[in-house]
This record gives sequence, C-alpha cells and structure tokens, in this order.
Amino acid sequence: MQEKYFYHVVTNKPMYVGQKISFTETNQSGVYKRVMEQAKLVEEIYAHPENYNQDELNHHTKVALRELAMEEIRQKYYPEYPSRIKSLYVSTDLNDSYMWANSFIKKGRDVYQIVKLKTTGNSFTGNAYNCFEGTTNKEHNLKESFKYWDN
Repeated sequence: MQEKYFYHVVTNKPMYVGQKISFTETNQSGVYKRVMEQAKLVEEIYAHPENYNQDELNHHTKVALRELAMEEIRQKYYPEYPSRIKSLYVSTDLNDSYMWANSFIKKGRDVYQIVKLKTTGNSFTGNAYNCFEGTTNKEHNLKESFKYWDN
C-alpha cells in the first residue's frame, strides 16, 4: 500500500515517536468505544422514539445515533471505505489540525498534541461539515449519512 502522511489531533492520551497504531477487534479507537457504550440506548431510542426528547439527549448519545447510522450506510453502500468508528480522524493540512485542536479545547476536551502520521491503510477523504447531529429519527439519520459518504 502507498504511504500517506496526515496530521492527527491527539485527545485521549499522548502519543510517542515511533508509536504504531493498529485497530483490531481487540484494539479499538476511542470513538468506537464511546459509540458502542451507547449502542443499546440507540436501539431503545429507535424502538420507542416517542419516549425521548431530542433536546434532552446528551452529546455522546447524539454522536452514537449519527455514527451508527453512518456505519450502517457505509457497510451497505460503501464497503470499500474505512469505518469512521474504527479509524483515526486526520487532516492533510497542519493548519486544519490547529483549527480542530482549538475546537476541541473550546468544547472542554483535553488536547495533548498534534502529530504527523505515516499511514499505509485505507483512507477516505470526508468533509466534516457533512456530519450531522444524530436524532431520534432513524430514517432521517440514514438519509443524512448518504450526504457524508457521497461527499
């Protein structure tokens, strides 16, 4: 596979020079872990949306609603693309990484560093502005997911 270079904003724990990142069934990303912690709640919301007030859902639940819908669409229609919940989010431009780091800091997330990564895996260039806030309406979430993957 062709080597590519990207910039990554490190938020969970600091990285070190020479560190290798490999996502497997037992080594998952932080996004995967946070989304999967909400998976049963997402199923309950979709089964009984009348019991949930969209405005009262917490951030992680809204993210899980979005990411699980996006993963469903990816698996069915875009299987050649890497899974968002099993990936690192990166930028091709260092200035974009600074923008994301500042955005995370404003939201109260710890930002440890910005690192330059050499990758050899599959990648997809998405547009974060095509991400959406997950809702209690599954059909809406699935429809919005196409906008992201169609890019």
